[in-house]
Amino acid sequence: MAALPEFDLDDLKRRMQGAVASLSKDLGSLRTGRATPSILDPIQVDAYGSAMPMAQVATVSVPEPRLLSISVWDRSMVTAVEKAIRESDLGLNPQTEGQTIRLRIPEMNEQRRKEMVKVAHKYAEESRVAVRHVRRDGLDHLKKLEKDGAISEDDEKRQAGDVQKATDTFIAEVDGVLATKEKEIMQV
Repeated sequence: MAALPEFDLDDLKRRMQGAVASLSKDLGSLRTGRATPSILDPIQVDAYGSAMPMAQVATVSVPEPRLLSISVWDRSMVTAVEKAIRESDLGLNPQTEGQTIRLRIPEMNEQRRKEMVKVAHKYAEESRVAVRHVRRDGLDHLKKLEKDGAISEDDEKRQAGDVQKATDTFIAEVDGVLATKEKEIMQV
């Protein structure tokens, strides 16, 4: 029988950190009352026969706190970019001036803010679940090592405690990221 790979807590921590980084990226694409270029990240533009991210067909800038300016590189792509923005679920209305598209970010009403907070909570729960999956993988690996006699029961218990401490740390980090985003969304 092949020897089991050594238990690596740093690898588990790296995977847990990946879940937190993914949450930060997802929350960055949520619309708040302020203009941020990252809200356009999920939008795919139908360009040259394939779907491309907005960043590959245009430059997005923030000239004012509630305005996005999109400079499309290829004049023939302006209508495709405009169409992609209209069809997205962001609720934004593009205004085109030549190769530049302007997006006014309207004030969010209380109901829309609460909807965004719910979406943020959903993203955070998905990250917590991902962190817990990594914990389960680590604990299963430790149990298998102990069962096969590679480590003692005491080592398994100690390392399981380390895995739980890492899990608690990353769950707290997820909660902190969520609280920051929630505060940002609810700010009038």
